[in-house]
Amino acid sequence: MEYCFGVDIGGTTVKMGLFGTDGSLQDKWEIVTRKENGGEAVLPDVAESLKKKMEEKAINSDQVAGIGIGVPAPVEEDGVVQNTANIGWGYKEVRREMEELTGMKVAVGNDANVAALGEMWLGAGKGHTNLIMVTLGTGVGGGIIVNGKPIVGAHGAGGEIGHICVNYEETDCCGCGKKGCLEQYASATGISRLAKQRLAKDERSSVLRKQNINAKAVFDALKAGDELAEEIVEEFGRYLGYAMANLAVIADPAVIVIGGGVSKAGEILLQYVEKNFKEKVFFANKDTQFVLATLGNDAGICGAAKLIL
Repeated sequence: MEYCFGVDIGGTTVKMGLFGTDGSLQDKWEIVTRKENGGEAVLPDVAESLKKKMEEKAINSDQVAGIGIGVPAPVEEDGVVQNTANIGWGYKEVRREMEELTGMKVAVGNDANVAALGEMWLGAGKGHTNLIMVTLGTGVGGGIIVNGKPIVGAHGAGGEIGHICVNYEETDCCGCGKKGCLEQYASATGISRLAKQRLAKDERSSVLRKQNINAKAVFDALKAGDELAEEIVEEFGRYLGYAMANLAVIADPAVIVIGGGVSKAGEILLQYVEKNFKEKVFFANKDTQFVLATLGNDAGICGAAKLIL
């Protein structure tokens, strides 16, 4: 059998998967991301862990097609990263270093693009080669796949969906330093921000007044029929739905996959996004489907493995 590895480097842990080249997941495990000293131990730790796995499974390097790696930063075509916020790397030639450490072929991509590739290959987008994936977590990430390949762009920043400007009147800054980014309204932190603003300017009673405000609380209140929660989710759906309609006219996806922690709210979330999408969408894109991501935390390792194939 021929194998490949998928590696998803995160700020806390590095997730790894051993796959058959047919897409079968043979094994998965994780190690701690050691960020000290500018993250110098991260790649050697990964190489060491992969080597141990090959010994354990009695696989030799001729049987391995290569190693795919997802990194939380823009990645240039040649596998170079200029900066990563949460691993401690500055300029790093990830592909070259990893090839030297392992003696195997390596491909590197941005983690969100890689997750989108995973959902296309083995998840909610299976059977399609044109899709947009949006991950709604602490921030808003995303990946745009056209004809089976992620849009990377000139600076590795293709598909940074969270930083589309959706509100030109915004006065508060996004984490990126700009104002009015989608991330300020559609992320988990963005939804709780919308909720706090709404509760501050509206006197009506709401179950949200009695609890800690977070995205889950907002969707739970919506499911319980809370009127204010519905207005908050409607506002969230408008920002996200309109942004997706704008993207659809550029990328023309067959499906839009929504993942990340916020997507755990389930199908009800899709209704609000889809309704607003349909209101603004160009006629040629009106049949675009909305689906919830299915791979969860495995999207990164699946897509990283697909990168090498």
